[in-house]
Amino acid sequence: MPTQTSRRIIHLDMDAFYASVEILDNPALQGRPVVVGGDCNRGVVCAASYEARKFGVHSALPIFTARKLCPHGVFLPVRMPRYQAISSQIMEIFQRFTPLVEPLSLDEAFLDVTASERLMGTAEDIARQIRALVKETIGLTVSAGVGSSKLVAKIASDLNKPDGLTIVPPGQEEAFLSPLPIGRLWGVGRTTKEALALIGVKTIGDLTRIPTAILTAKFGKAGLMLHESARGIDFRPVETRQEAKSIGNEETFAEDLRDKKRIEQELLALCIKVGKRARTHGLVGRTVTIKVKYRDFVQVTRSFTLPEPVADDKSLYQTGCLLLAKTEITLRPIRLLGITLSNLGPDGAVGQLGLFSDGQNREKDCRLYKAIDTISDRYGSGSIVPATLVEKIERKQDE
Repeated sequence: MPTQTSRRIIHLDMDAFYASVEILDNPALQGRPVVVGGDCNRGVVCAASYEARKFGVHSALPIFTARKLCPHGVFLPVRMPRYQAISSQIMEIFQRFTPLVEPLSLDEAFLDVTASERLMGTAEDIARQIRALVKETIGLTVSAGVGSSKLVAKIASDLNKPDGLTIVPPGQEEAFLSPLPIGRLWGVGRTTKEALALIGVKTIGDLTRIPTAILTAKFGKAGLMLHESARGIDFRPVETRQEAKSIGNEETFAEDLRDKKRIEQELLALCIKVGKRARTHGLVGRTVTIKVKYRDFVQVTRSFTLPEPVADDKSLYQTGCLLLAKTEITLRPIRLLGITLSNLGPDGAVGQLGLFSDGQNREKDCRLYKAIDTISDRYGSGSIVPATLVEKIERKQDE
């Protein structure tokens, strides 16, 4: 088994991915500030081109704030199926160089190319080949970092974006990290950064000079982990399969909602999407969580763990309604609603469908959902919906 210093890990990160895909599909947008996340004032920014970033626009920024910062920007809705299609092509290119590919999202992945160097050249050569191939065959740029660990490779890829390549030679991890600001280190958010500043830590190198006894006294086990990370120590392997921890869906509304019937319609629509995704992946879950964000951006979550795992829309919806009753949805207008199924396991658990119906109906429910999923796969997700959602669909068509 290779040691950390003998491993060669590449972190590949597409540059402003969603925005870059939009520019790829519409070259007239080249050089313009492009913001993906919505063409109205609701929601948040999902991606911003580098031209838009010059105005202070970045991911997770509210759209209405982005419009104020960049009034001449091009604001576009999210086209997830298109991004997923491009992502599949990119991941297929990565797979040509090593089977050890760990996708982190649609636009980034870790590759362990330790065993690939014998046939394909050094890790640096492989990174250059991948970047050139992505640009040539797809038309997008990707930044890369090469190091002996995930931590080092990830930090390296962020340093020279866009279209950059940063190599950290074996044995140079600590020297590479030392001058970087402490905020570059994984696990250092605003609170930890402020706490470290109180003991004189501003750079990653400063952290290596603090005795571990002080760090563990102040941060517990996390203190030891921070000290090791500052020296570039990270033994985590590249994992080719990521088990889903949760399946969820949420929506930010074009106008704040207060009507209970309308909110329940929106909840049902979300439950149908989550249930379908769970069944498609052969998963069931026991914990249902709803998320509600009020007009004033105050956000609350409510969760309930069921006695039996489920994957059907009905159980999700009825549990979600019980949780909605524990919020202030009729008293305070809401701008966002979401539902998540977690505590997941493989399909086949007893009671996976029809938790709220008796045992005699479970087999019938199973056949029903199988038929609904088959129709949805063939004719589209809107081809068959509960009657209660017809009003919602008609309303959207009129908007």
